[in-house]
Amino acid sequence: MNILFLTQVLPYPPDAGPKFKTWQVLRYLMEKGHTVTLISMIRPEDEKFCHVVDQLVTAFYPVQIQRSRMKDVFFLLRSVLTGRPFLIERDDLREIRLLVERLVFENTYDAMHADQVTLTQFILPYAQKSGASDESEGKRGPVLLFDAHNATWKILERFASESRGPKRWFFQWEANRVRRYEADLIGRCDRILAVSDVDRDALREAAVQAGQEIQAMGKKFMVIPITVDTQEILPVKRAVGSLNVFTFGTLYYPPNADGIRWFINGVFPKVREAVPGVTLTVVGKNPPPDFLALQSASPDVFHVPGYVTDLTPWFEQAAVVIVPVRVGGGMRVRILEAFARAMPIVTTTVGLEGIDALPGEHILVEDDESAFAEAVIGLIKDEKWQNRLAAKGRQLAEQMYDQQVVLQQLDEIYPAWENA
Repeated sequence: MNILFLTQVLPYPPDAGPKFKTWQVLRYLMEKGHTVTLISMIRPEDEKFCHVVDQLVTAFYPVQIQRSRMKDVFFLLRSVLTGRPFLIERDDLREIRLLVERLVFENTYDAMHADQVTLTQFILPYAQKSGASDESEGKRGPVLLFDAHNATWKILERFASESRGPKRWFFQWEANRVRRYEADLIGRCDRILAVSDVDRDALREAAVQAGQEIQAMGKKFMVIPITVDTQEILPVKRAVGSLNVFTFGTLYYPPNADGIRWFINGVFPKVREAVPGVTLTVVGKNPPPDFLALQSASPDVFHVPGYVTDLTPWFEQAAVVIVPVRVGGGMRVRILEAFARAMPIVTTTVGLEGIDALPGEHILVEDDESAFAEAVIGLIKDEKWQNRLAAKGRQLAEQMYDQQVVLQQLDEIYPAWENA
């Protein structure tokens, strides 16, 4: 099939959840012999990786973007005037619109795959053709796919519930607008992909609130979770007697920083009181200033190295991995990677959403500061417990989240479109 694929971020290197998932999907589609033309927003720091993406897909069109607070103010004002969500206005790039128009004029695409909600605006102009036959020529328009990853409106709503003052009002205002926008997408796109049942249900909820019938949605939805390559990501050998607590992720992504900040402020002091000599390592791109300030003030306790190309040494030094998430959606690829590396993990209820793991058997799950601290303390002090959780987590990754098992579901979508 001939596929036009649009992404909001360059999917390489696959060092964050959305990038990880998209890179896997692109690789799979190419391995199956499809033709993939990729349009991707890129930042200045992405340029050095563009050649890798170019070598993977059939054709690659990078589009430079630069975020700024001043631009965001402009897009916010425009959002008020147009009634569209701020996120949609922010990513409405004329260069991409013109590029899509040209490519559609020059090529016949079987499918148009919009990766995440803000990219759907560039394929919606072709929705009226989707699924309709041109009787005079015996042809049909491209099938439109909204690859949601997660229900964005639900993430914003959770941010609203955790915020105060003007931020609370803004997040709720944006959540309501995004909810209506995502509901409209469900009505206009042919296929909707989510990474978890939770996100699929939240997207359906948005559509129902907008007056759509669940029966009318038919078989549009498919849940394809994020996967890991358990042949490539292998168990690590953890240091005996380690007192290191380890967490990692994209630190400029607000839900990640929010959860780690919650751990630092409310949980870690309790751990330090019970375990003298305990340390915390926070790895990830663009750490916030307050994280760096902690490292400067207590370098023997807090380690914030920023972005690293190889996580293996950091896993090896750790006794336990924490994934503290209070707001968010989709799946935490961090948990899947830690499972694959046979690491004991403590997370929250929100952190575990979308992952079919049993608390107490594969992972520890606590939402209260004191209970989270007790879980971390207990694991640090009990290496046999660490090993039991680690082994079960690795087994789960192999059986349920290996890419060779999960991504075969894509075969049910793309080949079926030819004769749909």
